[in-house]
Amino acid sequence: MMPPPPASIAPQPPTARARLFDALDIVATGLFAMEGAAAAAHAGLDLLGILVVGFIVALAGGILRDVLLGDLPPAAFSSRTRIVVALVVSLATFGVLAVVDELPALALATADAVGLALFAVGGAEKAAARGANLWVVAALGTMTATGGGLVRDILLNRVPFVLTHSVYGTAALAGALATGILLRWTRTRGLALLAGALITFLLRMLAVIFDWQLPRLVP
Repeated sequence: MMPPPPASIAPQPPTARARLFDALDIVATGLFAMEGAAAAAHAGLDLLGILVVGFIVALAGGILRDVLLGDLPPAAFSSRTRIVVALVVSLATFGVLAVVDELPALALATADAVGLALFAVGGAEKAAARGANLWVVAALGTMTATGGGLVRDILLNRVPFVLTHSVYGTAALAGALATGILLRWTRTRGLALLAGALITFLLRMLAVIFDWQLPRLVP
């Protein structure tokens, strides 16, 4: 006689940590899609170009993070939520810019700073949950936050923003590092994520308002 088929295993409900990570990641995805689509529109790209750039900016950092962590397929492809959010927000941004000439610069900078903060702490927290050491946690948080913008600027044929506006990657690094330290010392995830996000956001916004830059050599 044939053995009975194995009983199906019911999928486990997502943990609180997974739900929090997904929420942060999806909000950041939408914010970066808006910023990327706006940048593409200002560069003169058509609707397809705007959708492509918005999509890539929204998802590239998270994909890079997951590939480096060996979390395959990346979260962007394991469910359709992030893809839908990236495309819908990019399309909505195109619609808004068809009515108004441009979005307020401060509003775009604020949205970008929030997305930067959420991606930095989300990437750091995911790396820490995988047992990565503090330096890897900080590096992956920074790469998650800046990877999409790096690809955006390459597509738009300009020097990457993260390399010319010093307190951008630096802000992401500071927030990711703070998140990693607090996760290690306090074991309080909510506090670590909040503190790291606030550090990144405040550093970036203060840099925008006061034009902070790291020292550079001027030829």
